[in-house]
Amino acid sequence: MKISGKQLALLGLAIAALLYAGDYLALRYRMLKQQNPFGAVTVYRYYAIQKKANKVEYVFDGTENQTCVHSLFPHVGDRPCWYVQRHTEKKIEI
Repeated sequence: MKISGKQLALLGLAIAALLYAGDYLALRYRMLKQQNPFGAVTVYRYYAIQKKANKVEYVFDGTENQTCVHSLFPHVGDRPCWYVQRHTEKKIEI
């Protein structure tokens, strides 16, 4: 039996949809059981200010706790904690 490219793409899409739905249901279950599916990661915020002659001045602005969700995908408006822990710097370009 030969699988065409279109069938393979549909199969991949179906697997991704099932994985996302399962991740969301697991999150909702943890929320229902009040098992605290959310976390917080300290993020360092700084400004990158463009100066003359292509120079950039960096100004540290402090830290903030960013709420994240313990899941594989982003849900309920929050990014997953595994992603936020790897991106702890928030650069604001001016």
